[in-house]
Amino acid sequence: MRWWDIGPVLELEHELFPEDAWSAGMFWSELAHARGPGATRRYVVAEEAGRLVGYAGLAAAGDLADVQTIAAARDQWGTGLGARLLTELLRAATAFECAEVLLEVRVDNVRAQKLYARFGFEPIGFRRGYYQPGNVDALVMRRLSDPAVPVDHTDPADPDSALSDSAHSVPLQGETTHG
Repeated sequence: MRWWDIGPVLELEHELFPEDAWSAGMFWSELAHARGPGATRRYVVAEEAGRLVGYAGLAAAGDLADVQTIAAARDQWGTGLGARLLTELLRAATAFECAEVLLEVRVDNVRAQKLYARFGFEPIGFRRGYYQPGNVDALVMRRLSDPAVPVDHTDPADPDSALSDSAHSVPLQGETTHG
């Protein structure tokens, strides 16, 4: 993600998370920590035909990483884009040498919880009233790093978990697709 992506990211953010959308300032702040030798953030976007269709971000501190945000346009649901974005964040956590990755997910977002579970995340607690102003609880999930366990815990028979370079797969910005 670069500064010029913030406008399209905000449009998608407000469409998907109207009650608790991040502000432009929040994204600018995160991107300020995503470049240079002391970078502690990794933010990526996915585009299809010049349109931003997804984004994700990770923050690292010491040996702990936290998934800050992950989103896919509604017309991309079921294409494997969420899995591709999450895979990129887990690669970044490995590059940051993080021993574990945490995330919060709305208790009513079962679709996302299933995606995280396929990647080895396990529930460890709740944050009451975490998402405001709706006062929705967050489920806290954790994935411990294990070099012997591959990042991709997907089911090839499940189209929501596909990570292939198929016609439904959207390359992340800067990534090329062959085939």
